[in-house]
Amino acid sequence: MRRSSSIAGSSSRQSMMALRVQGNNKMGLQTPQMKDRTTFGKLSMSKPTSGASERKISCVGNKVSGAGGSRSSQCGVFGTEKIKDPRPLQDKAFIQQCIKKLHEFLVENGYGHNVSMKSLQSPSVKDFLKIFTFVYRFLCPSYELPDSKFEEEIPKVFKDLGYPFPLSKSSMCTVGAPHTWPQIVAALVWLIDCVKLYNAIRENAAPFDARQSWGGETDDGIVHYELFLDYCVKCYDLFMQGRDTFEELDAEVQSKLKDLFNIDQFQMESLAAENKRLQEEIARLEKEKESEPDRRVTLRNVKSSLQADVQKYQAYLASLESHVAILEQKLGSLNDEVETAEMEVEAMKQENARLRHILDNQKYSAVDIERIKHERNELQQTINKLTKELEAEEHQLWNEELKYARHKEVIEMQLSEYHKLARKLKLIPVSAENSKGHDFEIQFNPEAGPNCLVKYRTQIKVPLMEIINETEEEILKATQRKMTLEDTLEQVNVMLEDKKRSVKMLTEEAEELEDLYQQKLKEIEEEEQKCAKELESLKQHKQLLESGVYEGLNEATNELHDVQRQYQVVLQTTTEEKRKIGANLSRLIETVATHIASIVKYLDEQNAKIYRDYEEFMSEDLLSDLTSILDSYKKKAESV
Repeated sequence: MRRSSSIAGSSSRQSMMALRVQGNNKMGLQTPQMKDRTTFGKLSMSKPTSGASERKISCVGNKVSGAGGSRSSQCGVFGTEKIKDPRPLQDKAFIQQCIKKLHEFLVENGYGHNVSMKSLQSPSVKDFLKIFTFVYRFLCPSYELPDSKFEEEIPKVFKDLGYPFPLSKSSMCTVGAPHTWPQIVAALVWLIDCVKLYNAIRENAAPFDARQSWGGETDDGIVHYELFLDYCVKCYDLFMQGRDTFEELDAEVQSKLKDLFNIDQFQMESLAAENKRLQEEIARLEKEKESEPDRRVTLRNVKSSLQADVQKYQAYLASLESHVAILEQKLGSLNDEVETAEMEVEAMKQENARLRHILDNQKYSAVDIERIKHERNELQQTINKLTKELEAEEHQLWNEELKYARHKEVIEMQLSEYHKLARKLKLIPVSAENSKGHDFEIQFNPEAGPNCLVKYRTQIKVPLMEIINETEEEILKATQRKMTLEDTLEQVNVMLEDKKRSVKMLTEEAEELEDLYQQKLKEIEEEEQKCAKELESLKQHKQLLESGVYEGLNEATNELHDVQRQYQVVLQTTTEEKRKIGANLSRLIETVATHIASIVKYLDEQNAKIYRDYEEFMSEDLLSDLTSILDSYKKKAESV
């Protein structure tokens, strides 16, 4: 049987058969927790069971299930199948999360020894025992780890606590090994979760226990609740009668638990609605994440563009502030002018009042009035004429100012080009390479009058002409050097042709010597053949003499010896001449080949060197550069 949480608001309890085929695949990265636990350690009510992985197996008798049939009592030994650990223990990221969680728990709860993330990557057995003892004492404060056989004690403790995965004894001896530590640290994290859950239940245990006045406690500390035991007994009776579903009992115990714990149905519905809304929001965000995988990059680009806009707006505001300051200055000057004009108007009013008073006190005749009017008209005409002349003069002055500004701009542009060219030619400043201690910089000061640039004529023209003369001399020297190099190149080409002809002649001589050598060899072979024939004829003649006639035997023998000696001499002579000719010919051929190779190598090196110098010299084109510099100097000198 498996208890379903009544607080979660489940409407009915699932049957035992349904639980046997159900699986729990939503483990994620969390430590698996058993749902049928109300307390831990000695306060455990029942062993954890899983519908997908644990099933009861009867060892005595057969179990019969059917509609309306009865079941035999499952008396015997109950076993459990091994559960496959769904946690990704081979994932380094998951193991690092577990290590981080363990480290945070130890630091937050005042672990008395030095511990760090690095030391928890591969701890020793001693460190593991200290950490396990520290964590387990939250569940059992009086716990003391035994001095021996800890490799049996610790797996037994985890098994008693209901840890769903087995821990071997060998893993306790090699805790820090790479293949063992992931299982151990996952078990420690599970134990930490148990400690946190136990602390949470213990903090909220007072109001819960106050309402459990109908329960009792046995000698071994296991709390049995009457309501739960009554529900278990009734379900087991129905199960033994062949029933697989217990909807009526589920509804009954659910209503009693709701009354017992004062559960607000409206609040549960609101929480369910809120949970549904949050699930929909999570699904929507996941869809947005899938549809826009680079949304963070887009937002970063938008952020950078907005920051650039903010900087532009700040620059614009700064320019506006400067413009406002300028306008305020102009406004102040205009206010001063207005005040001055008002004072002038006031003075004119006073003058008009004085004149009017004089006019009122004086008596004028008609002639005087006419004369005054005529004078006034003449004065008005004079004023108009002067006003027109003033306007014309102001217009001319404005044109002159525009002309002056344009000329000034042209002069400044020319001076800028002059300074740029002078810096390029290393004439500015005074410490430049080509200035030679002269100051070629021109300071333009329009306030000094039209003759402000006259002094630079004597200051710059003389040293500039000296530099131009030196440059022309360098150009002349470069031209002469170029002509010399061209002549040298022609001479080298001529020498190269001569050497090629001499190499050709030596090659022909070597071929002739080779032909002579072959001819000598043929002559020597012919002489050897001739001598062999003569020797053969003499042998035949000797045989004739021996067979028939002994007259002149001594003479023939002597002639034979003489002929043999001559043959040996001739043979040695021809062999020696042949050896000498062959040695001389081979030595001559080697000498000629070495000489030809050295001549060809030398000519190639000289030719490459000459062509390289010629290309470098032709690429520099000093004459055009110096000519352009001379022309620019002349133009600047004429403009100054």
